[in-house]
Amino acid sequence: MELQALPARIGHVRRIVSAQLRYWRLDALIDPAALGVTELLANVHRHALPSKRCTVELYALLDQLTVSVHDLDPRLPRVRAAESWETCGRGLALIAALSASWGMHPDTDGKGKVVWFTLPAAPAEAARPARWEPVPLDPDPLDAAAAAAVPADPLSRTGSAKVG
Repeated sequence: MELQALPARIGHVRRIVSAQLRYWRLDALIDPAALGVTELLANVHRHALPSKRCTVELYALLDQLTVSVHDLDPRLPRVRAAESWETCGRGLALIAALSASWGMHPDTDGKGKVVWFTLPAAPAEAARPARWEPVPLDPDPLDAAAAAAVPADPLSRTGSAKVG
């Protein structure tokens, strides 16, 4: 999704990420993914020049979720040790702590950058099926009574059933 990384939009993106992960049945990843994407978007809001425009992408492949944020500022972020009294400067350290792996690289066009992180995902069998499969409904109780009236041996014409 493309957006401008403004504080009001960051909460909206967090809800979209959460909904997508629920749809993929990756509920266990909602909190770390939402926290990670919040940190990356806050960095775009605080540091990305000339605009706050960015793109957030989610990929769930095999046993891994990748979250990436592309922005138009070519300057790569740096990890730094924040002092205990500082109110910012811990975002990338938090990303490193919550993720299985993370990184950054210049965008392919050289006009921006990508910062990404991965989280271990549930096995593939937990993923939502690619197409909808109808579920059979419970049989009608009247049909069940009629089925009970059919003799066990379909070739036999004898048998009785009490319906009622």
